[in-house]
Amino acid sequence: MSCTTILVGKYASYDGSTMMARNEDSGAGEFTPKKFIVVHPEDQPVHYRSVISKVEIDLPVDPLRYTAVPNAFPEDEGIWGECGVNAANVAMSETETITSNVRVLAADPLVKTGIGEEDFLTIVLPYIRSAREGVKRLGALLEAYGTYEMNGIGFQDFDEIWWMETIGGHHWIARRVPDECYAVIPNQLGIDTLNLRDAFGSEQDFMCSSDLISFIRDNHLDLRMDEDGEETDLSYETDFDVRAAFGSHSDSDHSYNTPRAWIMERRLNPKTFVWDGPEADFRPDSDDLPWCLVPEHKVTVEDIKYVLSSHFQGTAYDPYGKYGDLSERGRFRPIAVNRTNFAGLTQLRPYMPGRFAALQWIAMGSNVFNSFVPFYTNITKTPAYFSDTQRTVSTDSFYWTNRLIGALADPHFSDCQASVERYQLQLPAKCTRLIRETDEELLTEAPADLQAYLEDRNQAIADLVREETDRLLSSVLYTASLGMKNGYSRSDA
Repeated sequence: MSCTTILVGKYASYDGSTMMARNEDSGAGEFTPKKFIVVHPEDQPVHYRSVISKVEIDLPVDPLRYTAVPNAFPEDEGIWGECGVNAANVAMSETETITSNVRVLAADPLVKTGIGEEDFLTIVLPYIRSAREGVKRLGALLEAYGTYEMNGIGFQDFDEIWWMETIGGHHWIARRVPDECYAVIPNQLGIDTLNLRDAFGSEQDFMCSSDLISFIRDNHLDLRMDEDGEETDLSYETDFDVRAAFGSHSDSDHSYNTPRAWIMERRLNPKTFVWDGPEADFRPDSDDLPWCLVPEHKVTVEDIKYVLSSHFQGTAYDPYGKYGDLSERGRFRPIAVNRTNFAGLTQLRPYMPGRFAALQWIAMGSNVFNSFVPFYTNITKTPAYFSDTQRTVSTDSFYWTNRLIGALADPHFSDCQASVERYQLQLPAKCTRLIRETDEELLTEAPADLQAYLEDRNQAIADLVREETDRLLSSVLYTASLGMKNGYSRSDA
């Protein structure tokens, strides 16, 4: 899967929340219907079997309830839970398919019968009570079963966000997002430095697989230049070059991956560096883009939606652009593409009581034309408009309605842009207002059945979303119909 991730530490966010968001994109030529559901402990498997790799794993018998955004038809390729929050208010996002190099894959080959994106959320999220526990549990599973792909995985609680990346078949590294920073990751190994002293010591900001130092030494993965030629003691290394050792710098990275990190950082730190022109500090094909930065202003939900919806607007590379050098348009892979299945943002709000502090924002279809919608996660069910995605295209489904809007609006981008922008401004404003009103009511008086109350409020949000989304569909259908090539009226005669 090709995806894009942004992680926001609690001091970098507008309200002190930790926020973790990601687009899930299908492979080229594929479109995977999704649904937003709740998985109950009694529905969680005790003995898990993967559809793709056929790996079998016995799971703990005490799972927590959790939300997820799985494939609508798990019988096809498995669950692919992707994004959720459990009953302990711990969130997980999986996965960002990433890259490696020949040296790593020769030293620790991928494992065809191992675990992967299909499995990770299901076998980890129900069993963890902190972001750190998530790293530890998945790390142990990777070392035991191996993986058949390179992946990045996010874990989040109220205080911390951890980003974990797999290294070959069994190894892994993890770094905590600094509280005052945001981090961005396209489909490329992202972590830039690793403090091995910390990872093998207090684990305050870094963790890794237990034999990583010997793995680096035995396979000559340390590429730093040493003037005296003597081998350094890696256990004391505080700034190990992860990208040189484990990552890739291919030609395809420079058109497919690094430009996405560049456009996100350019948006959130426009004055920190020079981003454009021959004197730019960083360009779309720069291999040394920072993994994390302190933003120039606190990051909002709207900022996250904007960067995950990027098609290089404001640059020469925008495929919808009308001006400038035609040869530059579409040169780089945008963040928002036609094959985005959904975008998910988990927001853990420390200023609200834990029983209704977690929100999960959902958008489906191409992010250029959709909107984030917030839902409370301390629930037993989700609205049918979001959970009942069928194989047949239907406007009864949020997923399918957004796919229809994107397909109709894309060839008539300029003509539909005003309607889409109005929807993207008004819908989240109305939804956020409903969340605020609900919060205020809950802070004043606790209902007898909190989950039923939150489900009712989620349904009110879903009803509003359906009304507004149907209105947008009507608008873009009318505009697209006017633009049909066989348009002809009597006055044309």
